[in-house]
Amino acid sequence: MVDQVVSEFSIPLDKLQEVETRLTGEFNKGLAREGDDVKVKMLVTYVHSLPDGSEEGDFLALDLGGSNFRVLLIKLRKGQLPEQTAEKFVIDDATKQSTGVVLFDFIAKCVAEFVKKQNITTKLPLGFTFSFPVKQLSLTSGTLIRWTKDFTATGVVGENVVQLLKEAFVRRGDIDVDVVALVNDTTGTQLAVGYLDNNCLIGLILGTGTNACYMEQLSAVGKYTGDKNKYSQVIINCEWGAFGDDGSIDPWLTTYDKALDELVQNKKQQLYEKMISGKYLGEIVRQALLSLIKNGVLFGGKSSEKFSKFEGFETQYVSMIEAGDVANCKKIFKDVFSIEASDEDCQSVKRVCAAVSTRAARLAGAGVVALVKKINKLGGCTVAVDGSLYKMHPTFRQNMDDAMNELAPGNKITMKLSEDGSGRGAAIVAAVACRLTKTE
Repeated sequence: MVDQVVSEFSIPLDKLQEVETRLTGEFNKGLAREGDDVKVKMLVTYVHSLPDGSEEGDFLALDLGGSNFRVLLIKLRKGQLPEQTAEKFVIDDATKQSTGVVLFDFIAKCVAEFVKKQNITTKLPLGFTFSFPVKQLSLTSGTLIRWTKDFTATGVVGENVVQLLKEAFVRRGDIDVDVVALVNDTTGTQLAVGYLDNNCLIGLILGTGTNACYMEQLSAVGKYTGDKNKYSQVIINCEWGAFGDDGSIDPWLTTYDKALDELVQNKKQQLYEKMISGKYLGEIVRQALLSLIKNGVLFGGKSSEKFSKFEGFETQYVSMIEAGDVANCKKIFKDVFSIEASDEDCQSVKRVCAAVSTRAARLAGAGVVALVKKINKLGGCTVAVDGSLYKMHPTFRQNMDDAMNELAPGNKITMKLSEDGSGRGAAIVAAVACRLTKTE
C-alpha cells in the first residue's frame, strides 16, 4: 500500500508539461483582464524599474506576512552591500484575528519603538511589504483582495492598506515617515537581488506560502490603464498560489490533498500553494500516513493523540526525516509523537515525505519555467528566491532544478538566494521610487 500512496504524488514529465501549459494560459488571462473568473490575478505592482546602482540614503522597511512582523533600517551607499538593522515582533493569533484598527495600531506601536531605539530623528522614506493579495492602485496604494495565512482581521478586505497604516501613525502622533512604496514580498525578493544583478527578472517565494513576480513588457499587459508611453515595463505580482481554484489543477489532487482542504478555512482556494508550500506539506504527509495507519500498514495500526491532531505533523519534520537516518526518524516519532516506529515504518515514512516534497519542488519548477518562457529568457536570467522551504529542505532545490531541466533542457536559469528580500527589498523599492521621482 505504501507504493500506491507514493505513486499518487508522482508527476512525470508529460503531466508536468500539462501543468506548465495550463499555468501559462492563466498568466495570459490574468494579464488581459480583471474578473472573478480570473484566478491567477497577475497584479500590476507599479514598480517600473530595477535598481541601477545609483540609489543612496537611509530607508525604513516594514515586513508583514506571517507570524512575525519586522521593522528594518536599510542604509544604501553606492558600490556597497546594503547595511541593515532589523527587529522582529511576534503577532499573536488574537491580533491577527481581531480588527484592522487593532492590527495596524500594533504595527504602528512596533514602528514607534524601533524608531526611538534607533534614534531616528529625520523623516525617512518607507517601503511597506504586505505579503497578501492586494490590488495595487498605484505604487503607494492598494486594496486587500483577501486575507491568507491565518489572518482574518475585520475591516481590511477591500480597504487601502497604506491608508490604514497612515491612520494608525496619525492616531499615535509620534511617527514621522513617508510611505513611498507598497510592495509584495516577491517584488522585494526580486529587487533585493536586482540591486546587484540587473539580469534578475523574476522573484520567487518558497516558504510558508508560495508566489512569484516578474518583469513584464507593458505592451503585454492588456488591462494596464496607466501611461504606456511613460514606461515600457512593469513588475507583475502573479499571485500564482490561486492557480487551480477553478478546477484546472484537479487532475493532480490526491485523496490527501482533498482531506487537507476539508480541514482548512480557505477551502477550494490557493490549491497550487497548498501542493507546494511549507504551511501545508506536513499536513499532506500526515494525511497520507494516517491512511497507512488506518490500514494497519504503519506503526502497527496505532496513532497517538498528538499525531492525530490537525497540523500536528509540521513541515520541519518532513525536512528532518528526509535529511536523517532511520535512528533519527525513530527519535522524532518517539520524542515528539510518543509513537514507537520500526525500521520498516521509518523507511515508509521517509518515502512518503520524499514523494510529497518532490511533487512540490516539481510543481514549483514548472511555474518558474512557465514564467521564463513567457519572457523568452531561457537563454539566461536570474531568479531571486527566498523562503524557508527552498533554503532549509535537503532535496527541494535539487528536485526543482531537475524538473526545470526536464522541461527546458539546456536552460540558463540561475537561481540566486535573496538575502532578506521581503524586508530589504521593500527599502530598495522605496529607494528606486525616490530615484525615479527625482529624475522626473
